[in-house]
Amino acid sequence: MDIKEIFESVNDQYLEFESVENKRSTRPDIHAFLLLSELDPDGKGDMIQSAWHDAVSLSFDEDLIENLTQEQVIELTRCGVRYEDGYLCMFV
Repeated sequence: MDIKEIFESVNDQYLEFESVENKRSTRPDIHAFLLLSELDPDGKGDMIQSAWHDAVSLSFDEDLIENLTQEQVIELTRCGVRYEDGYLCMFV
């Protein structure tokens, strides 16, 4: 299964932050940012790469996106992170 299919398969978990175990923050967006930062310890610059209308694109290496586990995708999805056109993004 590719990463797009994994995100689609867990769509029923979207914004189910209360189901996240071991919360890194009480805020879903901050939790997602901290998780992504842990998964890319060499990442540089801001977490928010760009913004448009009512969404932001997150700065996270495309190769690392492809290597996310289903558990990590579920956790990110519960925080409101989506996968679109090769990028991770969130509504604001």
